[in-house]
Amino acid sequence: MRNGALADFKIFAGNSHMELAEEIASIMGKPLGRSTVSKFSDGEISVNLWETVRGIDTYIVQSTCDPVNDNLMELLIMIDAMKRASAGRINAVIPYYGYGRQDRKAKARDPITAKLVADIISAAGADRVVTMDLHAAQIQGYFNIPVDHLLGVPILVKYFKEKRLDDLVIVSPDHGSVVRARNMAHPLDAPIAIVDKRRPKANVSEIMNIIGDIEGKNAILIDDMIDTAGTICNAANALKELGAKEVYACATHPVLSGPAIQRIKESAIKELVVLNTIPVPEHKRLDNITILSVAPLFAEAMIRIFTNDSISRLFD
Repeated sequence: MRNGALADFKIFAGNSHMELAEEIASIMGKPLGRSTVSKFSDGEISVNLWETVRGIDTYIVQSTCDPVNDNLMELLIMIDAMKRASAGRINAVIPYYGYGRQDRKAKARDPITAKLVADIISAAGADRVVTMDLHAAQIQGYFNIPVDHLLGVPILVKYFKEKRLDDLVIVSPDHGSVVRARNMAHPLDAPIAIVDKRRPKANVSEIMNIIGDIEGKNAILIDDMIDTAGTICNAANALKELGAKEVYACATHPVLSGPAIQRIKESAIKELVVLNTIPVPEHKRLDNITILSVAPLFAEAMIRIFTNDSISRLFD
């Protein structure tokens, strides 16, 4: 910890990802703030803070992952408790921002739930949001408070550099991840390819074509999240069938819901690399799934927020 102990901030956590919160707090040289987040018998969430936060900068670490609504309500109620206890700045640290996929009207009468959640977090009393790899970067603009948007790609790039794979090609599993693929390809000095797919309905994808040269190459698929794993597994199988040497996959958010684990087991993916923005339970930790920690990056960002240093320099 630089500049001695940073005494004027406290870190609290909801129940969504206690392991990550404890790792962040340890790196920052602080114990987690004493609090209890529980439920009444009817399911209502109860929050108790067991230490003062008056005038103190506070960080609440809470991913809004499954169960999304419970974890979101925990975050909102913790923010409200901090506000009513006269906390200084209330920073909502949300490694995974749930509802981020509902960021636009794809068809008539669709809600834009990513905006709704942003409004609710602001209304609850948060002064700042710290998050990672939003499904769409423009979600930052849905907030009327500052948003620090951290990037997972540098962590993934570092890992793959250390593997020293040759004949690399970075593959976007759809048109939406092309920018992410380019951001990974540049530091790895690799070309990119794009999977052109059609999605007949939600959580169902169909591979159509591969744009780019992948034959005889080690392909790395990159996406922001893996939910049911249909997109990433179909893409991996198509790459292998069309001549890729080995297929690796990586993503920031391991949602891994529904049939994801079974699909990954049966796919052509040699190794899946994910970040721990969402907890991955033991029964989902396959031998070919590698989990990298985001705690050092979040800890550094939170220190910089407290000391009013630049966050963007973390990615220079």
